[in-house]
Amino acid sequence: MQFAKRMDRFGAGIFSKLLEIKNEKLEQGGQVIDLSIGAPNIPPAEHIRQALCEAAAKPENYIYAISDRTELLEAVAEWYQRRYDVKLDAGTEICSLLGSQEGLAHIAMTVVDQGDVVLVPDPCYPVFGDGPLLAGAELYYMPQRRENGYIIQLSEIPEDVARRAKFMVVSYPNNPTTVMAPDSFYEELIAFAKKYEIIVLHDNAYSELVFDGKTCGSFLHFPGAKDVGVEFNSLSKTYGLAGARIGFCVGNAQVVAQLKNLKSNMDYGMFLPIQQAAITAITGDQECVAVTRRAYERRRDVLCDGLKKIGWEMEKPEATMFVWARIPDHYEKSEDFAMDLVEKAGVLVTPGSAFGPSGEGHVRLALVRDEEELNRAVEAIRRSGILEGGQHA
Repeated sequence: MQFAKRMDRFGAGIFSKLLEIKNEKLEQGGQVIDLSIGAPNIPPAEHIRQALCEAAAKPENYIYAISDRTELLEAVAEWYQRRYDVKLDAGTEICSLLGSQEGLAHIAMTVVDQGDVVLVPDPCYPVFGDGPLLAGAELYYMPQRRENGYIIQLSEIPEDVARRAKFMVVSYPNNPTTVMAPDSFYEELIAFAKKYEIIVLHDNAYSELVFDGKTCGSFLHFPGAKDVGVEFNSLSKTYGLAGARIGFCVGNAQVVAQLKNLKSNMDYGMFLPIQQAAITAITGDQECVAVTRRAYERRRDVLCDGLKKIGWEMEKPEATMFVWARIPDHYEKSEDFAMDLVEKAGVLVTPGSAFGPSGEGHVRLALVRDEEELNRAVEAIRRSGILEGGQHA
């Protein structure tokens, strides 16, 4: 059999590889505390689950959705006005996604042609680059360096690259580096995109998981943002609806229209009971969002404080459901450290190299276990001795 050359660019996804390692360890009778994939273990609030169940019990809801219900689009518009002070036109500036991952995988197909340049963060969530690669794009990595607070330095992008670029992806609060961007970055981003006629996609999946009393808004709140791009938002982490696959593309009407057109040729819309769950989540009692935020903040404190006590120095994240940590000095490669960590301590994390060239030297830990399990992970790492020098050549 012969297959598409584009598939030569892709191996098995990092999370599939990590799952294989986890399963092998379990089959050997070992125990694994999985902090690799960001799979939320906090379920949706009762009123959201109830709305889903009631809608799923109705026989008439098993037809093809085809498109988004008017009630859903209006609910998203109201949500963005209330939460982010952003006015959206329900009919032209909102499109549902079968999870942000689906949208990120497909939107580049509506923007770029073979050989066009797409700007992506480095490190970044893998699909930020994989989606454009599927569309035949050439990637240019925008480094997020520690010395710059992990904020992209747009002024460092070469003039010829900026002029060739058609599309760029940015995301703050950032996965995996966990930082938020200052207002000045968004102002510079919008000016940059206008100057070089680049379409911007801002991924805003973690705006509710912000800690220590800080808050986070929307890219679209800044003047001129809708002129240059769109924002993706997700109910996966905020409302515990990860498996339901609910996301939205909002903003520039032309970009939204193109994505809607593509999706009309690829899927039959979001299952109607899931649309009802989404409506209930974003229009109902929002105390569940605060409860989820507090849970992740406590988990962050338990894990980071515990690991610091046993000698693994790291900075506490100011946002997201992740910790971005430098590997011990006696390791050169993040993958080596991650493999040793699961072998010796039974704790599975994601090597930073999976997120791009600048991710090397780090690992990402997901706060997806309760506090008791996180304490057990800390103790297992302490007992393993892996943080001590000389454990790895």
